[in-house]
Amino acid sequence: MPAPTYAVTGASGLIGSALVAALQRDGLPVLRLVRREPTRADEVRWDPASGSVDTDALAGVTAVVHLAGAGVAERPWTAGYRRTVLESRTSGTRTIAAAVARLDPQPALVSGSAIGLYGDAGDTVLDEGSPAGTGFLAEVVTAWEAATAPAAEAGVRVCSARTGLVVSRRGGAFGRLLPTARAGLLPRFGDGQQWWSLISLEDEVRALRWLADTGTANGAYDLTAAPTRQEEVVRLLGEVHRRVATVPVPKVALRAVGEVSRVLLDSQRVEPRRLREEGFVFSHPTARAILETTR
Repeated sequence: MPAPTYAVTGASGLIGSALVAALQRDGLPVLRLVRREPTRADEVRWDPASGSVDTDALAGVTAVVHLAGAGVAERPWTAGYRRTVLESRTSGTRTIAAAVARLDPQPALVSGSAIGLYGDAGDTVLDEGSPAGTGFLAEVVTAWEAATAPAAEAGVRVCSARTGLVVSRRGGAFGRLLPTARAGLLPRFGDGQQWWSLISLEDEVRALRWLADTGTANGAYDLTAAPTRQEEVVRLLGEVHRRVATVPVPKVALRAVGEVSRVLLDSQRVEPRRLREEGFVFSHPTARAILETTR
């Protein structure tokens, strides 16, 4: 049986680059979808703005992992940047979904998504069966997942990977906290009672591969391992980095930067029910184990 071949969008981002590296370490062929003119044999041109993909170059691919999209915590949510966030996800996903639907044989499609779908849910325990919440991020994720329809309607196996807060010392939203942690300052955002649903970068990559490779996997999956209150995340991070000084950051101060503060203040207690029920085993199943990876 030939080895699987993967195609990845967003391959230069934190998660995408880690996924590509893991696949290459295992000797598996990987194609990177890029928006510029390809300069390497493993690059394939795509243009979500025009809806074009070089499908001939994707012939024989067994799984497409679609991770491209503008970062939600990169800038203030001006009207213009809201459009950028939404369109980067919906137009890109529609383009990839339509391309996958045209391939024969059809690869699996693992499409990025986020637990932002659930909105600010307080202490409610959430899983894949929970309804969408309200707010900008919930609206974006709802439209993002709906954009996979061209593939699903064509009979493609589609998985939506609802990613939580990815913990890595290499970067990402959580990585921005680490310089202050190493300096001995650990921010507690608001009252610290909001739930952050953590997953290590290693487990994020492993879960994406599991979704791509598991023929029975279909539909939405929560990629989280350890929902933990933010004040407990701060405490554990202080122990990991041997720092103890907690700096309260009031909600009013955070809200001065606008609605983007929702990324830090919204409470999402998300359990990975489907992953666990279907046999996925986390390498870092607890908050402490996840935070230890930031040493």
